Amino acid sequence: MIKLRPIEENDNKIMGEIIQKTLEKRALNLPGTAYFDPHLFQLHDYYKKIKHAYWVIVKNGEVIGGCGIGRFGQSETIGELQKLYILDEEQGQGYAHLLIKKALAFAEEKYDACYIDTFASLNKANSLYEKYGFLKLSEPLEGSEHNACDTWYLKSFD
Repeated sequence: MIKLRPIEENDNKIMGEIIQKTLEKRALNLPGTAYFDPHLFQLHDYYKKIKHAYWVIVKNGEVIGGCGIGRFGQSETIGELQKLYILDEEQGQGYAHLLIKKALAFAEEKYDACYIDTFASLNKANSLYEKYGFLKLSEPLEGSEHNACDTWYLKSFD
C-alpha cells in the first residue's frame, strides 16, 4: 500500500539516509550538494517554515522517498523543488510522479515560478523535470546554494 503524506519528525533519519545513500551511489556526495545541507537530518523542522512543505512516500509502512518545496534564496516569488529522492530499488514505479505533482501543485499556489538545480548525469530526473514543464537554463539563478550542480531548470506558472 502506497501513501503520500507530509513529513513527520520520525521521518528525519530515514530521509537523511535515503538522500545521502542516493548521492553516494552516484558519486555526488560532494560539498555544494544536498549531502552536506545543515538541516538534512531535520527536514521536518526545516519545512515547517511559511511557504515550505515536504512530503514522503510510504510503502507498506516504510518511507521510501520524499520531495519538498521551499523558498528559493531570498525570493518571495520563486520556489524551489528540493530533495526529490527515492530509494534506488523503488525507482521506476511512478513514485516520483506522485511527489512532483504534489510539490508543483503546492508551489503553484505559493509562487510564480519553481527552480531546481541538479546534475546533467541524472538523466532520468532531468527527463522528469522536462516532462513537467521545466525549461533548462544556461546558468544557475543568482543565490543558488548548491554550487556543485551543473544543470538548472525553471518552471513558470503563468
